[in-house]
Amino acid sequence: MGNNTKVKSTISSIQKSILKSIPKVDECFLALNDHVELQEAPLRIIKKSVRAVLDEIRQEVLSATHPKPEITGLDNVIALIIKRIHQELEFRVRRVINATGVIIHTNLGRSLLPATTMERLNISGARYSNLEFDLQTGKRGSRYSLVEDLICELTGAEAALVVNNNAAAVLIVLDTLAKGKEVIVSRGQLVEIGGAFRIPDVMARSGASLVEVGATNRTHTRDYANAVTEETALLLKVHCSNYKIIGFTKEVSLEDLVTLGREKGIPIVEDLGSGCLIDLSQFGLEKEPTVQEVVASGVDVVTFSGDKLLGGPQAGIILGRKKIIDKIKKNPLNRAMRIDKFTLAGLESILRLYLDENVAIQKIPTLTMIAAGLDELDKRAKRLARKIRKPLKSVCKISVEDIVSRVGGGAMPEQNLPSRAVVLRPVSMKINKLEISLRSQPIPIIGRIEEDAMYLDVRTIADDEFAIISESIYSIFSNSF
Repeated sequence: MGNNTKVKSTISSIQKSILKSIPKVDECFLALNDHVELQEAPLRIIKKSVRAVLDEIRQEVLSATHPKPEITGLDNVIALIIKRIHQELEFRVRRVINATGVIIHTNLGRSLLPATTMERLNISGARYSNLEFDLQTGKRGSRYSLVEDLICELTGAEAALVVNNNAAAVLIVLDTLAKGKEVIVSRGQLVEIGGAFRIPDVMARSGASLVEVGATNRTHTRDYANAVTEETALLLKVHCSNYKIIGFTKEVSLEDLVTLGREKGIPIVEDLGSGCLIDLSQFGLEKEPTVQEVVASGVDVVTFSGDKLLGGPQAGIILGRKKIIDKIKKNPLNRAMRIDKFTLAGLESILRLYLDENVAIQKIPTLTMIAAGLDELDKRAKRLARKIRKPLKSVCKISVEDIVSRVGGGAMPEQNLPSRAVVLRPVSMKINKLEISLRSQPIPIIGRIEEDAMYLDVRTIADDEFAIISESIYSIFSNSF
């Protein structure tokens, strides 16, 4: 009672008067009936929005020393409610324009899918399919068999299995082959991927025991050999796709590790992280091992992601010797990690494009963006700059400048792709305000701030997004004219 009395006594007469003038719920509903655009809005969303806005107004009145009476005006309240309803109806997963130059942007959805793949996803979702039905025998089939032959044809592997992501792939491999036993790994390969997810943590969850060998920067073949015991189940090599150690370093080659494994009778597993089927050094990047090269080395099991350099949907791909892959397939965890019909349809579509390398480069967006040349990017940047520069006149300086793109997705660290960007330097607007304004557009535009300027890297911007960008920027600066 004492606390309530104290709160009430602190409310001024002006606040009491304004609180009494807040429209009633029924009054708000009646006013909303006049807005035709809300006819399709669910009643529960309307009710939720009305109550939320009225509560926010009450709190604002109570917290303000000198609240403004107009805050409770019916027109103002209805405008706030309509805005809230639209926010509630807006999808949480939204399209954005990636102008950062980071091709496989983890925060922005990673790899884009080709139009042909999207067609297959539409068919798989809108129609029934032979997901687990053998059309030859008329009996129950396996969803994995629908892409296994294609994966093996492209990579040279004996067998394959696809799970929902590469972390799951590593986990099920370790759980199947090394549970309760030891796995030897170089200290320099105990990587952490996004979300503080670490290889040692995955290993611990699988029930395998980690045996670290070598030093952070240098590991020798003898380090692995000396660590082998009767409890050793695997020799694990983790490709450092998201960081690089430079200077006084040494790493045991996969070929030497395979030779040691054969001598000791121990399987070799390589986690490629971001595996690719095409040699990307032809586009000016440093040489990365392709999946085919790793399989040809004689390794027993390889794991990699489907949504990184491969350019497909999220998936974890496991390749290797048939005897081992068959054993992994029987692991009960496989049920929990299996892919759905959309992943399967999308992955098959992507893999079929790789049957012709040139077609893959032309049609898989991730590869197309990596392969884009500087001359082409310069022409596109100048075209976008012209669309923006003309209406903005003196309120924002527009230029085309050099910038560095990145592959992203935890792949190819410190490898730069020379690119071109349209650069915005507002005359009177703060750069942080411009960033927020771009991010707040109906289709948010995500760029990079460098040296008090906004850089829009055209490598990751589609041609049909130029008009959206120019119209959005014009809208942002329209009040400055």
